[in-house]
Amino acid sequence: MLEILNPVIAYFQHLPWLELIAMLLSLAYVILVVKESLWCWPAAFISTALYTYIFYDVSLLMDSALNAYYLVMAIYGYWQWSNAKKPLSSVNIMTDLAIDSWTLSLHIKICLSLSILSVGLGYVMSNYTHADFAYLDTFTTVFALFATYLVTQKVLENWLYWIVIDVVSIYLYIQKGLIPTAILFIIMVGIAIYGYLKWLKLYKQSVVAPSPQSAH
Repeated sequence: MLEILNPVIAYFQHLPWLELIAMLLSLAYVILVVKESLWCWPAAFISTALYTYIFYDVSLLMDSALNAYYLVMAIYGYWQWSNAKKPLSSVNIMTDLAIDSWTLSLHIKICLSLSILSVGLGYVMSNYTHADFAYLDTFTTVFALFATYLVTQKVLENWLYWIVIDVVSIYLYIQKGLIPTAILFIIMVGIAIYGYLKWLKLYKQSVVAPSPQSAH
């Protein structure tokens, strides 16, 4: 019996608990974003604080810097969402920050600009730091910075950016031995697909729905 339990005990003894906590809080953040819950931002703040240290420890320097940025964006996102309620008319009717959508042509221009920026920063990271996977890490970081801003503004297409970013990140984390985080990002790909479909439905409903002002 002990021979059977020994591998299980050994596994839990070497389990990266800090990474697991960060993973679970990151998962909570994404689920809460899908639900448009304000609590997504406190979960993001704590998880990104942990990941700032974790990624620096494995020489994914751009990911570490990204999570330091997430700390600030978590505060901004909380402020943006909590202060976005505004009256629609003289009556006491309040509305949350609405889901928005940007044009395809705008996204193409932004992606081209971010790609050029990523190549330049990737060159710096590759030649002047000890960063691993410098170009790939930089690409995911630069696009994640922008995608995070889209989340704070509730732009529908943020989910499409995250799907691509998460898929690429899975490879990075497997290569660096961050298996719990790689599993997290596999789950997050599915959540991002679900999030996009849910927000798309809500966005279409908001476009066709009459405003409370027109109903009076």
